[in-house]
Amino acid sequence: MLEYARVRLLSAFRSAFPLGALASHSCGICSWPAAFLTLCRRFCLPSSNGLLFLAFLAVAAPLSAQSTRVDGIVRDPSGAPIAGASVILQIGAEQNRVSTDSAGKFLFPGVTLKTGKLLVSAQGFASVTRDFDATDGQPIHLDIVVPFATSEERVVVTATRIESRLSDVADSEVALDSDDLLATPALATDDKLRQIPGFSLFRRSGSRTANPTTLGVSLSGLGTSGASRALVLEDGVPLNDPFGGWIYWDRIPQQALDGVELVRRGESSLYGGDALSGAVQFLTRQPLGPDVALEVSYGSENTPDLSLWTGSRIGPWDLSLASELFHTGGYILVPASIRGPVDTPANSQDAVLDFTVGHRLGEKGRIFGRTSYFTEDRSNGTRIQTNDTQLGTGVVGVDAPLGTAGFLSARAYGSTQSYSQNFSSVAANRMTESLTDRQHVPSQQGGGSVFWSRAAGSRQTLGLGASADEVIGSSHEDFFSSGTHTAFQTSGGRQRSVAAYGEDIFRITSKWTATASFRFDDVRNFDAATVRTPLAPPGLPVTTLFPDRTDTAFSPRLSLLYAANKSVSLTASGYRSFRSPTLNELYRSFRMGDVLTDANAALVPERLTGAEAGANVRAFREKLTLRGNFFWNDVTDPIESVTLSTTPTLITEQRENLGRTRSRGVELDAESRLNKHLEISGGYQYVAATVVSFPANAGLVGLDVPEVPRSQFTVQARYWHPSSFVLSVEGRFVGRQFDDSLNQFLLPRYFALDLLVSRSLGRGVEAFAAFENLFDQRYYVELTPTPMLGPPIQARVGLRYRRLRDTRPA
Repeated sequence: MLEYARVRLLSAFRSAFPLGALASHSCGICSWPAAFLTLCRRFCLPSSNGLLFLAFLAVAAPLSAQSTRVDGIVRDPSGAPIAGASVILQIGAEQNRVSTDSAGKFLFPGVTLKTGKLLVSAQGFASVTRDFDATDGQPIHLDIVVPFATSEERVVVTATRIESRLSDVADSEVALDSDDLLATPALATDDKLRQIPGFSLFRRSGSRTANPTTLGVSLSGLGTSGASRALVLEDGVPLNDPFGGWIYWDRIPQQALDGVELVRRGESSLYGGDALSGAVQFLTRQPLGPDVALEVSYGSENTPDLSLWTGSRIGPWDLSLASELFHTGGYILVPASIRGPVDTPANSQDAVLDFTVGHRLGEKGRIFGRTSYFTEDRSNGTRIQTNDTQLGTGVVGVDAPLGTAGFLSARAYGSTQSYSQNFSSVAANRMTESLTDRQHVPSQQGGGSVFWSRAAGSRQTLGLGASADEVIGSSHEDFFSSGTHTAFQTSGGRQRSVAAYGEDIFRITSKWTATASFRFDDVRNFDAATVRTPLAPPGLPVTTLFPDRTDTAFSPRLSLLYAANKSVSLTASGYRSFRSPTLNELYRSFRMGDVLTDANAALVPERLTGAEAGANVRAFREKLTLRGNFFWNDVTDPIESVTLSTTPTLITEQRENLGRTRSRGVELDAESRLNKHLEISGGYQYVAATVVSFPANAGLVGLDVPEVPRSQFTVQARYWHPSSFVLSVEGRFVGRQFDDSLNQFLLPRYFALDLLVSRSLGRGVEAFAAFENLFDQRYYVELTPTPMLGPPIQARVGLRYRRLRDTRPA
């Protein structure tokens, strides 16, 4: 009997103190480590002393580790249970995760008597944190209501360079996460962003078939002449073409994207000259474990596409690889009624490979290096008109918490690029074409930026930064006339910019927040020249040297946010921004079809003065979010392609600084989460963009800025059942706009509808079908002077495979 009691007590002792696993040499009776053998020899014997000691341990151990249970139910705002929600129990540094069952219930048995937190998250809902106290030993039951997710609760970084909730940002900013991008039927990245009112490229056509020099982005109705009037970033590194300012929208594999943020107003106070009308920032994934995201599809016009991102983490290190391969056979741009033998499908193919290695610095810091290679080639609608690009980039970045000294973010980058293009002249009957210009444009870019921020007390956050960038580029051209090589010309130069900037976010009261920022830029153009060598007839080279020049800009911004209550906030901002002409605008002429655009080395920077005021409203228990803004932008010396002459076969233009243009308008955004499966959203922008001054040609005053529609309207409806089915419908209306500065070529309005249907096949695999321009609406994208059509219906089917750890905070 004594031996039986001793064995039972030893069993309880080992359960309470399982220290034997910590050493290879241990007591054969109690399994404690060898360091305790002296104690064991005394007490681990069939004696009364041993039994008394073991009885003490058997009673004391459970008392020191008492536990209780924590359970509950997770509901949506209507009271319906949420199945499959993630519930994390956190006590100190330890975490335990469970998922809710079909009734929305969860259970954590045997919770140690301590205080802790429950972190609850579910797709389509905002994350919720609940504290609990289990020190009294009583079971804890929690009824947790999780609000529907709204874009207002997302954390953004682009508008202020400092992490902030979208609802706390006074600027007009839109944020899309990876789920939003996946649910968009469009294949190309720029086409996905067209669902945001105010976003537009130089022309209505997209990156699948358009010439890359027409793919600059404009926001808020400022228009563009090819060079982007908005800055595009990837994780804080500029993507704008260093020579021409346009955007290669397929440079980032889509499966590598974790989200995108878009600020629709001037951001030069923090980002400098490329951010005249705003900024677009793509944020990429960071691996949390062995992660994979893969999409393969095949569509109409012989369009295969493969996008892959994969990564893993090994201790503090993380590695990721991303790639995308795309090809489309395209379509013929010219309407059938005027089509000729020279017309061929406008098509493209591209490939990108991206490798990133990172190392964590504490909980929130990271240093990383990235290298990528991108290549593409395009046929622009005839046999001769083609172009190709090769681009290699390298990036080193660090995001480092400095403890009480704040936070430091820095980037250094470099790139080298080769761009080539052929231009032709097409006969009026489109029977023949002849080569007019063969162009090769090499360029290099190097630069970096650093930004430091720190909380100054409980109400204020300060930030200081600096940046530098240099571009070297030239255009080498062979000119032809009726098959004869007539001349060779080289034009180019260097552009160097340095800047310093600062920011102050001040929470005046619990309701009022003021954000002030400023930036000083110094932009120098130098070593610029054009050398032309006549060949037919032969002659001596003629060299034209352009004088060095320096432009400076001071870009301030002041924003106010008034939070009237939890549901209503008012915003107002005033700002100045600028954009320097690119080397391409200064020194490179080009011909697109029957439009010849001449360079202009005398161009000066564009300068914008603007203001906006708006309101954000959340109603019906946050099921409905409304945002509205009125904006006013005056641009002095805007760079536009001004028509000099027009013939049936050729329109001659030149880049010139107009006197002043004015864009005034209103934008409205709405988002409604009707229930946990159905979401409807939409947006509208009306803008009147007109020329208000142009001393060189008063006939342009009062005319519309080309390529800016008066009205844009978008609507999206999305139904999803996370475990099985997704249905997404998107519509886009674009109003009338002029295709030229003289307002002679009017592009009619159009409406296009897109559709995506997907179904889960289990084990992370999903099948989908997507349709763009579902009703095959044929609309014009260009009329100068040859009409060009937008894409017909485009359909594709594919598979997705995703094995990802959740990258969003619970």
